[in-house]
Amino acid sequence: MSSWNSDACFPFIAPLSGGGESRHDVHVKGSGPPILVLQELPGIGPETLALADRLVAAGFTVYLPHLFGTFGKTTPLRNMARLFCVRREFNMFLKGRQSPVATWMRALARHIRERENAAGIGVIGMCLTGSFALTLMADDAVLGAVASQPALPLFGGDALHMDAEDIAAARAGMSARGPALALRYRGDKMAPARLMRNLETTFGDGLDTVEYPGNQHSLLTLHFHQPAYTRVEAYFRERLGA
Repeated sequence: MSSWNSDACFPFIAPLSGGGESRHDVHVKGSGPPILVLQELPGIGPETLALADRLVAAGFTVYLPHLFGTFGKTTPLRNMARLFCVRREFNMFLKGRQSPVATWMRALARHIRERENAAGIGVIGMCLTGSFALTLMADDAVLGAVASQPALPLFGGDALHMDAEDIAAARAGMSARGPALALRYRGDKMAPARLMRNLETTFGDGLDTVEYPGNQHSLLTLHFHQPAYTRVEAYFRERLGA
């Protein structure tokens, strides 16, 4: 267990699409406009906690749901096995449809806005959760979203992890509240260029994309890239009025 201390932690229970519900603890830290940070596959390790602390130091409140893995550690292979055991929430190979946990995330976004009495929130999705950040733009609780190295569906080529209804609703949200932001390392094979090109085609003016030199993967955490983080912080300062 990490020694990282949140200011608060609460369990959040909400339905999954297709039936049933899910419960995850949500850690909260900071003071200022709220940002929901969705963990990536390796887990909530020191690098993700460092990202949370950077955002807190920049004047934001971070909401960090613990979706799977051991809090404070990065265990990618073990977490991959765990995800196969929780397919009722995550299906990493779905083409043309979101995983059931997307409904839970949308409910959490609304809950955060109400809890903070805020005009809206920001969302960061990374790798496994990158595409969720984009579809959450469909909800008026979300004022801005960043998809860092979006990778789903795994081995899906240029297929999207969302259906036509998801896309139309997200496009409407982007048109109303401004574009989302998608980032990747230019040589990243897990978040392939053809997927980014399809996202650009699908969302058009509703999505700004930036690609950075390098062959690594996790821009904001494991393979931290300062210019990418600076871009993200500036995006949320503008979108959330921080």
